[in-house]
Amino acid sequence: MNNIAAVILAGGYGTRVKYLLPNIPKPMASVVDKPFLEWIICYLKQQGITQQIISTGHLGEVIEEHFKTHQVNGVDINCCRENEPLGTAGGFINAVQQVKLSPKAWLVMNGDSLIVANFDQLVNYLDDQEVGCVILGVAVDDASRYGSLVFDQSNTLINFAEKQAGKGVINGGVYLFRHDVLGQFPSQFTLSFEYDVFPTLLEKNICIKVHSVEAPFLDIGTPETLPQAETFIKENFTNLLEQC
Repeated sequence: MNNIAAVILAGGYGTRVKYLLPNIPKPMASVVDKPFLEWIICYLKQQGITQQIISTGHLGEVIEEHFKTHQVNGVDINCCRENEPLGTAGGFINAVQQVKLSPKAWLVMNGDSLIVANFDQLVNYLDDQEVGCVILGVAVDDASRYGSLVFDQSNTLINFAEKQAGKGVINGGVYLFRHDVLGQFPSQFTLSFEYDVFPTLLEKNICIKVHSVEAPFLDIGTPETLPQAETFIKENFTNLLEQC
């Protein structure tokens, strides 16, 4: 995927599953003989995104040491540490400032979740020069654990809804930002995508699209979902088992 760089957010504390993963950050949980984070890297590589930055924080040295000794063929991996918690968007901006790249767009995703979706379809939205950002939404039968995305018939984001039961399109935590839009982010730290960045961009009338998919989705951030990772990878990423 030409001129797209990815930032994987892997700096959180993983509070809910910390007791299951002593001394390692949540994205380094072992799944089918690899850290979960490495499956994300391989999946991005499969989609043609080979410039990848990992935003590290809590126990970041574990991630940094692993990728010093476990290179992923064909992928340029940089680890950028946040020395204090900066929030999701703050970690992203910190990484961008450290690597000093200027791609056409930045793909941002979490290091503890995976969606089986084609990211090419997000990039296609940027053919419209008015579009500054695309959010990957996941259609689910029960949105009670997540906030939902509210968007119009042209897939333009209107706002974020609070957690509510029933069907909805949830925020999948995958964002594509046109590089030029980063200058419109709030300047303070800590910085959240949901509570700071997106409201600010909407106030500035920057067009944000929602690309909704029905696709397998896993977040390993709870004691209930972490054990599901092995089956999830085997069912959805068997083609990566040999390639990566």
